[in-house]
Amino acid sequence: MARPGDPISSVNLKLLHTFMLVGESRSFRTAAGRAHRSGSAVSGQIRRLEEQLGVPLFHRTTRQVTLTREGEQLLQCVRRALQEVEGGLQAIQEAADVQRGRIALACAPTIAGAYLGDVLAAFQGRYPGIQVFVREITAAALFESVRQREVDFGISVMTGSPEFRFEPLLTDELVALVPRALLDGDRKTISLKALAAMPLLVLEQGTALRAIVEEAMAAQGLQLATRFQFMHSQTLISMATAGLGAAILPTTALPRTLGAGVQKLRIVRPTLVRSMAIVTLPGHALSPAALKLVDMLRSILAQARA
Repeated sequence: MARPGDPISSVNLKLLHTFMLVGESRSFRTAAGRAHRSGSAVSGQIRRLEEQLGVPLFHRTTRQVTLTREGEQLLQCVRRALQEVEGGLQAIQEAADVQRGRIALACAPTIAGAYLGDVLAAFQGRYPGIQVFVREITAAALFESVRQREVDFGISVMTGSPEFRFEPLLTDELVALVPRALLDGDRKTISLKALAAMPLLVLEQGTALRAIVEEAMAAQGLQLATRFQFMHSQTLISMATAGLGAAILPTTALPRTLGAGVQKLRIVRPTLVRSMAIVTLPGHALSPAALKLVDMLRSILAQARA
């Protein structure tokens, strides 16, 4: 072990880094260019390192530079050491980044209303130094926000678009909330065809839920006819409870207790589901803070749906 005052104790990372540049390139000139230093400065650093260690590290000729046996041994050690240092510094930086920073996300209104409050409260309690900005917008606007990098990630329905990367989050069945006045007795299911014959309450164009309903009806040769269009699922629930028509909603959006005037029915022939996902751009890496938020989102959703 080196003792204070020994020549080896004065060996520092700067000398070792310069040595590695020369050793890997086998050229003092190339190493000087990479280090943004003069050739004489690099040569001086190598001489200093050799003097401190007491052994030559390079064979120098007019044509080439090669490592001595001791130089080869040191190069392997330096590579491992600098990798360890770099890894440690990166880990420390990532830990610091998780404690501060800014996250912007866009979220489907139904997920925001059902889960995001609990997630953000838990996240703020654990990471109070991180600011989180949320945009509650339709699917069309959400995908554009992700495309323009206005947000770090989105939470929306999965599509087949190769422009985005989708990481599955949850699968949500769509159900019908039907005024009892439109039903002939108690039932648990209703077909899409029967729903199409009722006055329907739907979300406006540009929402993922509207697109799912329209595509399913088109596949069955049905037409979507409605007098009302709304922005939020909670408005649909209120309108259905008031008896204005039948609403098609994700299970996630329904309250635990429904009004006496409506009944929840599973939709059959066909069953309708939506798959929600974390939406990012391919090749776009999330920050350490954003990754922590995504992990917490997954954990709380898993607990809530268990």
